[in-house]
Amino acid sequence: MNKTSKAHLKTSVFAFLKLIRSLNLFIIAFTQYMCRYFIIGRGNDTLMTIAGDWRFFLLVLCTVMVAAAGYIINDYYDIKIDLINKPKRVVIGKLMNRRIAMFSHFILNTLASFLSFFLGLKVFLVIVVTTILMWLYANQLKRTPLLGNLLISFLTGMSVYMPAFLYAQSHRLLLIYAIFAFFISLLREIIKDMEDVKGDEEFGCRTLPIIWGIRRTKVVLYGISAVFLILMLFTLFASGQPLMIYFIITIAPLFVWFLLSLAKADTTHQFLRLSSLCKWMMLAGVVSMVVL
Repeated sequence: MNKTSKAHLKTSVFAFLKLIRSLNLFIIAFTQYMCRYFIIGRGNDTLMTIAGDWRFFLLVLCTVMVAAAGYIINDYYDIKIDLINKPKRVVIGKLMNRRIAMFSHFILNTLASFLSFFLGLKVFLVIVVTTILMWLYANQLKRTPLLGNLLISFLTGMSVYMPAFLYAQSHRLLLIYAIFAFFISLLREIIKDMEDVKGDEEFGCRTLPIIWGIRRTKVVLYGISAVFLILMLFTLFASGQPLMIYFIITIAPLFVWFLLSLAKADTTHQFLRLSSLCKWMMLAGVVSMVVL
């Protein structure tokens, strides 16, 4: 292989990893394995036991492949919008052929559906329905007010709850973390719409910030935050002291910072920082499993 071929291969690999949001996929896998070790296994299973759990590995692999396929189809339908909102992030049509992108999307979804069949009917149906919902989101629902945000947030929460389909125990605790992921994701998805108003408006999208404006959308975000806070406080009081202390020390300061920053946010850069802050809150929530 000559230098030109090597350079082309390297560019293609990095383009694909960028397209499928490899860091986000790692976070999904990390979250599910944290659930497996601290919630399902209660910290008692050895790392070798978890590493040898092939059914759980398949579950994580299927989840990651469906998520990767979702990122691809989303970018495929959003090329023109992203050229305005995030031109540096565009891969399809620049670094990767459109047909290759769609073929990758098809292969990932097909493999995920096939492998999920070995994990039982529930997991198979969840994976298949998710692939359909991701296509509907990218093709249509993303451009509708709130509905697309709710769908993506639901699927984010579902990725946390997925281990419940393999194991009989800890469904309640997994549900609590799934609800946490749902609300943080919902806040982040709406903020991303605020960030992308320029391109979305030009191509006829009907997102919440476009039909209601930034100020009213902030009111919606504060309303969602209030519901989230009430649910979390109720859950924390029922969960015990260690989790409560962790929340007060880590997640609460981040959440207060988020609410204060939201009031001042008015530019794309400020909305981007709020979106990143939501990611940090999500990560802090995952790490809280250690104190269970």
